[in-house]
Amino acid sequence: MEAQKIKIAVVILNWNGKNWLQQFLPVILRHTKDAIIYVVDNNSNDDSISFLSENFPLVKIITHKENLGFAEGYNKALKKINAEYYILLNSDIEVTNDWIPPIINLMDSDKDIAACQPKLLDYKNRKFFEYAGASGGFIDVLGFPFCRGRVFEDIEEDKGQYDDAIDVFWATGACLFLRSTYFWKVGGFDEDFFAHQEEIDLCWRLKNIGYKVMVEPKSFVYHVGGGTLSTESSYKTYLNFRNNLYMLFKNLPTFYLFFVFPIRLILDGLAAFTFLKKPYGINNFFAVIRAHFSFYFSLPNLIYKRKNIEPKKNIFRQINYNLLFQNKIKKIKKFSDL
Repeated sequence: MEAQKIKIAVVILNWNGKNWLQQFLPVILRHTKDAIIYVVDNNSNDDSISFLSENFPLVKIITHKENLGFAEGYNKALKKINAEYYILLNSDIEVTNDWIPPIINLMDSDKDIAACQPKLLDYKNRKFFEYAGASGGFIDVLGFPFCRGRVFEDIEEDKGQYDDAIDVFWATGACLFLRSTYFWKVGGFDEDFFAHQEEIDLCWRLKNIGYKVMVEPKSFVYHVGGGTLSTESSYKTYLNFRNNLYMLFKNLPTFYLFFVFPIRLILDGLAAFTFLKKPYGINNFFAVIRAHFSFYFSLPNLIYKRKNIEPKKNIFRQINYNLLFQNKIKKIKKFSDL
């Protein structure tokens, strides 16, 4: 870890993302003040490192000898960065002018805020929210994540309807502001996740011990999305299904665990069969099956982790959404209508 503590570190995880760095890093440098910018490379083979060294000498580089994924890649890098605040930023994000101060000011004003995100808008369709985080994340009674501005696949147009700063359940890992002391207090990201939903698991653990997770839409950025793994990737499907089960098993209160899990296992099975209707469905079908077997084989480790998570308050009782019923049966497609 660096000897002298800095206030803000912007940390970009990169894996074969030279094109994204070439496109968006100049914008980040132009709109980022009073922060040190790091690029953490997960053993890229697209000459990302030489490109950075030659073109961006002010950017600090941390390299890994293998692709450690999002969770472990960030954990190992952040241990080397001595900062009060980490800003984890995807390489496929275009930041805007003064994107940092509104969130840092909010977090400075309330020491109970452990994590915060800006409003996430779609880079390709700028009037609309972006899937990965929109204007703050929530989770329903069955563990399905959704956002202010996105319910399942239904994306809302941003008309300023979610421009208030509020306490949410989770903040997106695409652009995640973290108070470093609290991040390490709960052990950082769970490295067994590799990638996808590790930020929801992290936020859940932070909320379990009484900290706040916020969204501050005065800050907004544009996210391309799918920059590393496309939406059709069977590996992405595998990670999402497996990690959602990991997260639920670790964090659900005991009463909800016995209620939620049988239902989720059935719904996951039905979801696997719906993939068969799509052109790329057969690989995704087997990805769901593999995700479940991976979960079963990981149960001893998950039981150990669950025992070490002792919530001081049962924040899951605050959740009263049944997203599947609201969206599929009642045809509700907007967060504001839930």
